[in-house]
Amino acid sequence: MAKAENTTVTVEQIGSPIRRDATQRQTLIGLGLNKLRRRSTLQDTPAVRGMVEKVKHLVRVVDAK
Repeated sequence: MAKAENTTVTVEQIGSPIRRDATQRQTLIGLGLNKLRRRSTLQDTPAVRGMVEKVKHLVRVVDAK
């Protein structure tokens, strides 16, 4: 089943990047997050899903449309 082209995913930062690898901090910045409870709505692509998977302990998926 193919996804619609304009699907989005909203992620919220729930964990602090303090004492984490620099790559995890940079991944949060790449997702548009930098402070707790900030939300970012992004296109649902494999690259974004991979970034969310990399920092899954620091973010949660709020909404996926």
